[in-house]
This record gives sequence, structure tokens and C-alpha cells, in this order.
Amino acid sequence: MLTSAESLKPSKADKFAFGLWTVGWQARDPFGDATREPLSPFETLDRLSERGAWGVSFHDDDLVPFAADDAERRRIFDQWKSALEKTDMVTSMMTTNLFTHPVFKDGAFTSNDRDVRRLAIAKTRRNLDYAAEMNVPTYVLWGGREGSEMDVSKDVREALQRYKEGVDLLCQYIIDQGYDIRLAIEPKPNEPRGDILLPTVGHAIAFIDQLQYPDMVGLNPEVGHEQMAGLNYVHGIAQALWCGKLFHLDLNGQRGIKFDQDLVFGHGDLINAFYLVDLVENSGYDGPKHFDYKPMRTEDITGVWASASANMSMYLMLRERARAFRADPRVQEALKASGLLSLSQPTLAPGETIDDLTFSPADADRLAERGYAYVQLAQLGIEHLMGAR
Repeated sequence: MLTSAESLKPSKADKFAFGLWTVGWQARDPFGDATREPLSPFETLDRLSERGAWGVSFHDDDLVPFAADDAERRRIFDQWKSALEKTDMVTSMMTTNLFTHPVFKDGAFTSNDRDVRRLAIAKTRRNLDYAAEMNVPTYVLWGGREGSEMDVSKDVREALQRYKEGVDLLCQYIIDQGYDIRLAIEPKPNEPRGDILLPTVGHAIAFIDQLQYPDMVGLNPEVGHEQMAGLNYVHGIAQALWCGKLFHLDLNGQRGIKFDQDLVFGHGDLINAFYLVDLVENSGYDGPKHFDYKPMRTEDITGVWASASANMSMYLMLRERARAFRADPRVQEALKASGLLSLSQPTLAPGETIDDLTFSPADADRLAERGYAYVQLAQLGIEHLMGAR
């Protein structure tokens, strides 16, 4: 018997986290002014903790004004740490805003202006100190302005070299300071730049292989970012897991190849979200389930908190249905019929070599007669997703 949505309550053990920029978004977009008043980061902690969230993440500028001096910065961070203790919350992740201020209009680590690159690295380094102080395990790098609109404006080979230089310098700083922090690259294909460098999980993995300290750098893939490129988020997460590079993940909803919608998790491709939860829950991933969404521009403050709860509720419902799917004997039979359970079996048996493999047209014709029963398996998945089983 499936549990009702009302009785599925999030807890700290679920490790649900939100960015300050999510519920705190004032709903200003390129075509319209804000529809909501600013939200205090400290009120955000209180309201999310009341709803069962475990962590909050932030860009540096979400918490501390861009031009704040060291004394003001220190005061705000001390106030933040006290608020975390009061609410039994953690700072689950930090990142640096290298996209809002006009100085970053041509990028940060890859700007054509050397002085801008130096400023961006210094801004990030400063925040790594605060991340270490708060025991933040993952520091995300989103290169939203690292890219171009015109091919002639950027030598991509040199830009990638400067990108590598920036990440290598930050890794070296972490090592020199003895910090226990890993960096996570967040891919995105476009918006705000026409073409952003490291646009997908695959691009980012290839980039990491070129770094001086590749073991320190992983990924923070986002649902909408992969789906904006027409890609399968479940496949991207699976490859990140396979490479040992899933350091963090961002959950939201997206409906096809368009602008970054940042819908509530599951309010886009629901079937893909179902299989994502199934994968995450059975993969050994124990990091945050981080919701990087935006409450719709139409919502008032009541709708903001309702949408925050909806993200957690969607994950819990999908997790329950995924567990029921895996426990269903008919599903196990269908998995066996599809051959999926044998995919983990090595192609060569112990002691065999490639010379033991043979090819014959007769074998090909015989093997071609097999059916894989994928439709039956997919139908069972949908029936569980809909609560029909």
C-alpha cells in the first residue's frame, strides 16, 4: 500500500538542501521587474528547517554584499554560523558569484582581460577560507559567463587553458591550506552566454582529465542544464557515478530544449525523474539532494514555501515508488527477460582472450531473433510511478 503524500515528511536524514538564491529569488527576469520582496537569508534558514530541510547553500554575494569590507564580512559569517546552530542546519555547499557584477561580462577565469581573471581567482580564494571554516565539503564552480556569442571573440583553446590554470591554482591553494574541500564543476550549455564552455557532463569530464589535480575535481550536474541540450540526465548522472565524479547534484524540472526553467523537481520530465531517484537511491551516493529551482514568478511568499515543500515531497514520493518498483516480483522477472541483469557479467569469462571469440552469420541470425521485452518493463515502471501497482 502506497503512503499518501501528506504522510511523507522530510527529515534531516534525507539531506535535502536548497540554495539561498532559490526561495530567495525575487522573480525578476529579462522582461519584468521583481514580483516579490527580498527574503532574509536568516528567515530562509528558519523556514526551510521547519519544513525538514537539512542544508542551505549560497553564492558569496547571496549572504555578504559584494563591496563589504573584511569586518562586515566577518560579522555576517559569524551571524550565519550562529543561525546554523540555532536551526540545526548545515551549509551544504558554497560557490562564488562570478556572473552578476559587470566586471564579469566577458567571463571570469576565461575573460580576455588578464586583470579580470586575477580578480575572479582572488574572489574565489577568499571564499574558500570561509567554506573551510564552516566545514563545507564541496565548492561548486559554475562558469555561467565563461563563453561567447561570436566565435571570433574567444580563442577557445586558450580560454580552456586559462580555465585549467584557474582551477589548478584553487586546488593548489586548498592543498597548501590543508582544507578538506573538493571542487565540483557545474555544466550548462547556454544562458546567460550564447555558448558556455564545458556545456555538458561529458565536456566537463574531459576537462577534468587535463587538470593538475583531477582527483580533487568532480561534477555538479543539474537536471535542467543537461535537458536544455536535449540530453538524458539519468545517463549523465550514471556516467558521473561511473567515473567517480558525482560530488554533488542539482535537482529541478525542465520541459524540453528551451531556456533554463528551474521548475520544481519532477514538474518537467516526470519519468526521467523517477528513474533518476531509482538510480541515486541504489548507487551509494550519500551527498546532498540539492534543489536548484526557482519559485514561479506568479507566486507570493506563501507559494514560495509551498514550492520548497513540493520539491521534497516529489523526491519522497518518487523514492517510495522506486522502492516498490524494485521490490515487485514481476519487475524482477521483466528485468531478467530483458537481459538487463546480465549486463554486469563481463563479456569475456575468466581465462578467455579475444581469440576465443568467433563470428558466424548463423549465430548473428539466431541472436537477432531475440526480443528484449523493454515495453513490458517500461509499462511496469509507469504503473508503479502512477500508483497503479
